[in-house]
Amino acid sequence: MPSTVREPVWKGAALLTGGFVVVLWLLEILDAASGNALDAYGVQPRSEDGLVGIAFAPLLHFGFGHLVSNTVPVVVLGFLTLATGIARGLLATAIIWVVGGLGVWVFAQPGSVHAGASVLVFGWIVYLVVRGFLNRNTTEILIGVVVFLLYSSALLGVLPGQTGVSWQGHLFGAVGGVIAARLLTTRVRSESSITY
Repeated sequence: MPSTVREPVWKGAALLTGGFVVVLWLLEILDAASGNALDAYGVQPRSEDGLVGIAFAPLLHFGFGHLVSNTVPVVVLGFLTLATGIARGLLATAIIWVVGGLGVWVFAQPGSVHAGASVLVFGWIVYLVVRGFLNRNTTEILIGVVVFLLYSSALLGVLPGQTGVSWQGHLFGAVGGVIAARLLTTRVRSESSITY
């Protein structure tokens, strides 16, 4: 029986991240060609129609400038999130996606529309920084420290004040990152720490 050779995880992480970026760019090209018709599918806070934005907002951008500013962080942080485990990385992304979208839908200003992959970017930053410490994994801690050094100034984007920027998306993406890191911790709890 021939042995099955498994591809390294980093290759799968690179393919998935690259494919996601291609989807973002194709959707923005389609959006531009349609006169920005897809922008309406972003999160519209506290409106029934706006709930669909929870599913679609991270895929959509308000122009190529917006997409360009998100592309490199998506490539770097998306890859790092998936590189230590595809299934765990995808689950973390799903948690960030939903928590970020729901947070925007509940707390952002009604009448506004929120879109962009930055909800994932902020979630991935926080997830990558927190998970290593929760897992007590040296490699993940080092990745988290590097990510923090590279992106710590971006974390100021969770504060209100910059016109045209969804600080709510950034904030709740970051909250989703904490939740994902906590829920997906791989550290085995010691039975000796249990008290009766």
